[in-house]
Amino acid sequence: VPTAEASEHVVQTALPGDQERTAFAKDHECDFALDMPGIGRFRANAYRARGSASMVLRHVKEVIPGFTELGLSPTVRELALVSGGLVLVCGPTGSGKTTTLAAMIDAINATRRCHILTIEDPIEFLHHDQSSTISQRELHTDTLQFSRALRSGMRQDPDVILIGEIRDVETMRTALQAAETGHTVLASLHAKTIVDAVNRIIDIFPVDEQRQARTSIAESLQGIVCQHLVASRAGGGRTVVVEIAVSTPRLREAILDPDKTSTIEDIVAEGEYYGMRTFQQDAVRLVMVGAITADEAEKVVNRVSDLHVALRRAGYRE
Repeated sequence: VPTAEASEHVVQTALPGDQERTAFAKDHECDFALDMPGIGRFRANAYRARGSASMVLRHVKEVIPGFTELGLSPTVRELALVSGGLVLVCGPTGSGKTTTLAAMIDAINATRRCHILTIEDPIEFLHHDQSSTISQRELHTDTLQFSRALRSGMRQDPDVILIGEIRDVETMRTALQAAETGHTVLASLHAKTIVDAVNRIIDIFPVDEQRQARTSIAESLQGIVCQHLVASRAGGGRTVVVEIAVSTPRLREAILDPDKTSTIEDIVAEGEYYGMRTFQQDAVRLVMVGAITADEAEKVVNRVSDLHVALRRAGYRE
């Protein structure tokens, strides 16, 4: 076990600059990206535990994985390539949101001639210009606030804007304005389900703005991808279970009308023609092809009893 002095030295050496060292000294915690030539790139969090410096590193692949490798449906690629509007990637911490967004940006970069602006905290995947020109900005290093960088970014002539995470009403408001004026906006949001995501977007606004917010969301939203990672049946890896909503007249109406918002799950369940699916539908699919176990599938659905009914209907036998 390293001594407190050794741990302090390792963490201070890993912090990439004065900005991070100041933040760690002031707040006792700090997020940053660590690039080690010849070894790899890592997402890092430095923090104090029982007064001692500690650090957790998560390896970030240098090669951005594709949709097939990630186990994502063609609908996710289609959402990435929409022209204008808001696309949200949701899920809890550690569910692979950043990786999915990186794959979406990579697909745009490979196929569209446009300017892509990303605002991230921190930058994890490094993108290089292909068909597109990419400007990657990191919170604290290149800008002080998501909302400020987003407002400034609107004057940088972007066609596509990636927001690493929507955390406050100002960022959400500016993201919707950008989407309504023809920009493609990709963003992550902490939400467990699509219904939860819609409610969180609305609830982030003050009560007196929520009616107008519903209108803006309904008009600009192109789709929502919500995901969870569960243990693969084969062991030693994880499989993504995905819930997808695509903007349709029924979905827009459910967002506009507070009395119909609770029907969104049913709309998604019935929207297979448009590429939609619920967590339960995707979990059943993955169990039936042998990718995950029924026990793992139970972790991502709201009603376990409904899952087992659906599995039996699909021909699953324990």
